[in-house]
Amino acid sequence: MGPMPLTVHHIVIDAHDLPALARFWAEALRWRVLSQRPREVVIGPAESATVGMCFMPTAEQKAGKNRLHLDLTTAAEDRDAEIGRLLGLGARRVDVGQIGDESWTVLADPEGNEFC
Repeated sequence: MGPMPLTVHHIVIDAHDLPALARFWAEALRWRVLSQRPREVVIGPAESATVGMCFMPTAEQKAGKNRLHLDLTTAAEDRDAEIGRLLGLGARRVDVGQIGDESWTVLADPEGNEFC
């Protein structure tokens, strides 16, 4: 029996307001808060899910474009409604140098982390 393959467990995001940012992403992804501690909030689709997101505290301010971002997708006919829903949750449109004819839209979460 060989070694167990590596798998992604959590996507970790540094945050100033852990509960608020975790709530934004839980609502955005239609996930739920799985555990909440003073220095760690975990969200995911279910307790048994293989991948979740973990929010941990930072004192640093975000500087510049993220080197890693989430690339979300939905059915083409739901795209505009989903963008509107995300904006309603607190996301905002951001410019990271796109030229305007991309097939994706760049948004940022309430703490400025970009995603498409």
